[in-house]
Amino acid sequence: MTLRPLPTSAVARFRTDVDRLLARALGEGELTQDVRLALAVSGGADSMAMLRLAAAAFPGGVIAATVDHQLRAAAAAEAASVARTCAELGIAHQTLRPLAPITGNSVQRRAREARYAALAEWARREGVAILLTAHHADDQAETLLMRLQRASGLAGLSAIRAIRFDACGAVIRPLLGWQRSELRTLVKDSETPFVDDPSNADPRHDRTKVRALLADTPALKPAALAASAAFLAEAEEVVAQAADTLWSHCWHGHDRPFAVATAPRELRRRLLRRALTESRAQLGVASPLFDDSTNVEALLDALAAGRGATQAGILVRPTRTGWLFLAAPPRRSL
Repeated sequence: MTLRPLPTSAVARFRTDVDRLLARALGEGELTQDVRLALAVSGGADSMAMLRLAAAAFPGGVIAATVDHQLRAAAAAEAASVARTCAELGIAHQTLRPLAPITGNSVQRRAREARYAALAEWARREGVAILLTAHHADDQAETLLMRLQRASGLAGLSAIRAIRFDACGAVIRPLLGWQRSELRTLVKDSETPFVDDPSNADPRHDRTKVRALLADTPALKPAALAASAAFLAEAEEVVAQAADTLWSHCWHGHDRPFAVATAPRELRRRLLRRALTESRAQLGVASPLFDDSTNVEALLDALAAGRGATQAGILVRPTRTGWLFLAAPPRRSL
């Protein structure tokens, strides 16, 4: 295997994109020339393009891992192919496997959770706090359309975040401004081996249907949709900061008035979810299940009408000075 060099313009563009995200994730004062980067490389065209770009833009500063979910017989050979390319590039590579078999419903979601768990543990062992994934503009466009179909709010419509923090440390997506066709051209022209995951064409998956819709509708431009998602993400940051400010000023505990009834509904929605979560923790309420995506619209409507209501094991009672959060009384049996 002989790899051909990438265009210097593509390498420079990638370096600029990564540096910009690193400055945001780490802070300008923390950014150094010798930062190490961990790459999640599946073997597909997108992640192989990222591998080649990172190897050229940050020589000696990257490591790579491939997660074999053990869901397809060909996955082991695909991981071995990535390892061979990494060896030619002089990049340390590891193949990771989930700690437990991936079974049950929502296999794609479970596989994603297992993948990030394995990558987080690997990055921790290697002492690297920056993980790069190869999500690109077409992925962003598909995610935005899927979230629109699910009637998502602002947070959901922000789609794939360029930066997020989790057990991996900082996860950054430097290719969100690149299109799938550009990345595929890079690997083909540089004679970089890659594989096409057959699950990407499986019509049972919602993403596959949306991908086909985009391919069949030239008027829908992935780059424009991805840019819209980026603008929505910026708006989400502003609203989240406003909610944090209100929370710090108004929340004094579940049994003290929470005076946010006059705030805009989006802020009330966020603050109500947060107050329910905090009250459940303070009162020791474990069931029913509740999280940040749980629908609270009926409760918001009741409170706006001046009525108390129960959700997630918490009775929320409006008063003249604010909402109170109390343990819901037990249901009376017949």
